[in-house]
Amino acid sequence: MKKLMVALFMGLILVLSACGGGGDEENADDNTTEEQEGSEESTEEGADEGSTDGGEGETVDAQAAEEVYQSSCASCHGGELGGGFGPSLQKVGADHSADEIVEIIQNGKGSMPAQEKVSEEDAQLVASWLETKK
Repeated sequence: MKKLMVALFMGLILVLSACGGGGDEENADDNTTEEQEGSEESTEEGADEGSTDGGEGETVDAQAAEEVYQSSCASCHGGELGGGFGPSLQKVGADHSADEIVEIIQNGKGSMPAQEKVSEEDAQLVASWLETKK
């Protein structure tokens, strides 16, 4: 019984530490993401077809979206979108549009609080990526 209580207590500490704090790290991640988005725009401008191509531009978008997800969402929704403290997002695109996902990120829903540290651009980037998960 004592081992079970210790295990539960350690699990609770792990979940709570993953969901809070770390503001300085997130700011550093936001700066990195903004730099990557700037280089992404350069890549898209250099392409003949622009953003309608669907080739390399989407791969860069997915990478940037995954990095934002890992730094802002994975602690509750799992590193592989499988869920954890928050629900699984593996098929979220089947139930929600990108605009609905942005709304949830910015304003929260149910037990999920509004994600004030996620910029509007990053929310849109992640929402567009998650919308493809069906």
